[in-house]
Amino acid sequence: MPIIILGGIYGGIFTPTEAANVAVIYGLLVGFFVYRELKISDLVPILRSAAISTSMVMLIIATASAFGLILTREMVPNTVANFLIDISNNKYVLLMMVNVMLLIVGTFMETNAAIIILAPIFYPVILKMGIDPIHFGVVMVVNLAIGMITPPLGVNLFVACGLTKLSIERIVNANWVYLIVSLLVLALITFVPVISLWLPNLFMR
Repeated sequence: MPIIILGGIYGGIFTPTEAANVAVIYGLLVGFFVYRELKISDLVPILRSAAISTSMVMLIIATASAFGLILTREMVPNTVANFLIDISNNKYVLLMMVNVMLLIVGTFMETNAAIIILAPIFYPVILKMGIDPIHFGVVMVVNLAIGMITPPLGVNLFVACGLTKLSIERIVNANWVYLIVSLLVLALITFVPVISLWLPNLFMR
């Protein structure tokens, strides 16, 4: 299944959403005809469990999107962007401040909403500071991905709770090591741009 999902996405065969559908069909076929552990009567509990997990995540996304709309109407991102520029003209200082901001935003806002709201605001700022847009895009995505495993609104934490039937407290307590490693990786990506740019530069030659 990982080969089908990752290979299909990175190979350009289907989108992540389509990959999920393919993975479900593959899982059903394997469960029914290869391992023969699934029965028709098992489908109702499986669908019920999937609906509960999905509704939990979608509720968080809906709330975060509403929060993002309020921030946009109040011009909060614009104010913060102008504030960052006024503090320093050094691009690495700016990236460090943006990292802190995105880490905070990622804990309270759904990833798609954060990208839609903040990317157009930061784009002219990073161009003015001489930061490569590809490099900044990678930094932004990694930041917001870390937000998905950070309380209080880390979407992936709630998904893990739904899958494992463990409490959010236990999931969070076991998550700190992965969070620290993710922050170290983020620091490397932020301050060593070649990590993000060597492959694009290779194809752009």
